[in-house]
Amino acid sequence: MDIYRNITELESDCRGLLEWANGMRVLRINQSAVQSQLIDRLIDTAVFTDELDLKRLLNRLIPAIALNLGIIPASLFGLYEAPIQSGPVYNRKTVPAINIRGLTYDVARAVFRAARKNKVGVFIFEIARSEIGYTKQEPAEYAACVLAAAIKESYRGPVFLQGDHYQVSSKKYAVDASAEIGALKNLIERSIEAGFYNIDIDASTLVDLSKPTVAAQQETNARVTAELTGYIRQRQPAGVVISVGGEIGEVGKQNSTPDELRAFMKQYRSFLAPGRPGISKISVQTGTKHGGVVLPDGSLAEVEIDFGVLKTLSQIARQEFGLAGAVQHGASTLPESAFSKFPENETAEIHLATGFQNIIYDSAHFPSSLLKEINKYLLTHHSDERKTTDTEEQFFYKTRKKAFGPFKRLMWEMPRENIEAITGTLEDKFSFLFRQLGVTETVDLVKSFTPAGIVTPPPPTPSCYGDG
Repeated sequence: MDIYRNITELESDCRGLLEWANGMRVLRINQSAVQSQLIDRLIDTAVFTDELDLKRLLNRLIPAIALNLGIIPASLFGLYEAPIQSGPVYNRKTVPAINIRGLTYDVARAVFRAARKNKVGVFIFEIARSEIGYTKQEPAEYAACVLAAAIKESYRGPVFLQGDHYQVSSKKYAVDASAEIGALKNLIERSIEAGFYNIDIDASTLVDLSKPTVAAQQETNARVTAELTGYIRQRQPAGVVISVGGEIGEVGKQNSTPDELRAFMKQYRSFLAPGRPGISKISVQTGTKHGGVVLPDGSLAEVEIDFGVLKTLSQIARQEFGLAGAVQHGASTLPESAFSKFPENETAEIHLATGFQNIIYDSAHFPSSLLKEINKYLLTHHSDERKTTDTEEQFFYKTRKKAFGPFKRLMWEMPRENIEAITGTLEDKFSFLFRQLGVTETVDLVKSFTPAGIVTPPPPTPSCYGDG
């Protein structure tokens, strides 16, 4: 991997092809040269350099290049109001939210290729709080990878970056609530600075089912979600209304009910500052589990989703509270026949992660020697997570997501033909999902409903190349 050693070397290589000014405003760009000669090396350096000043510079420069080319971090807030404003225009569409845990730049390129091929305008790139930790991808790095992929693939238009499951740790909250909320606020601030204009707050971990009434059970969830919504509104840049999500049912637990939704929303609105926009959507539990349910031989058990719950809660969310609808988590490992049922049952958004991870790890093109090294690492560093009833196959399946961070560079340095074969399979999968979820031919729809989100804040003024 050929990365820049320092800012001086970067400036020399860019001279005549790419110039920028104080405030990280691109002054001159040779688009074809940036795509063919520079962007691969720019993103490799942004991800793997140990020079912090160089990393910070590239995490600002790559978004600035994207913005110059018409690739714009945006909010889904306007689109998610469309069911209220426009009735049938938004029907039978479920927005896919794609978590990328590894090979982020190349996997994002596959997403953009599939989107261009199918004329898809509405799709989300997201990363969860937990994933940021074990994949070693800060929001700024993740955003740079996605936007670099858009540059490479000649994509133009809004790009929706989302913080997924910005989840409150119930254990940490019980010990020091202020510190845990402070940590989430810090993450939110870093995310907004990186162009994440869609953020899902998950305080469902604070739901207390031992309390006597549904309202009492949801009270802390509603209060904390409202507090973090208010913080987001204070930090969002001028001209942007960030799309915020809430959650009433922790994924993997019991299915959500209409009473829980109503109890949460009524209390949430009472805690929210007057005149401030609230959440755009609500995540619910319908029978799935993150990563699926793995059997002793390493295969996945079939999971039954209660689509009736999804449809009912989506209708209540829209009709009674003006939201886009319900959000489905933990769905990427479902049978292919299930995906068309989400738009049929009025699901607003669906979150997809582990299925893409499985395509990477299970590919015949993933080097067997690297997989053996990963398994050895998991046995050495994560054996304490293995249940006494787990087979080795179950243990590897449950923990291999935690190898994406430690093995990030080795994965990026796989032979190019291996990466292209793996991402080719992923591209086909993304195209399939786009068709099943009803979001093909949505480029014009996005343009119609996201104009307010096509704004970026002025970035900080660094010491950088150019004197404009």
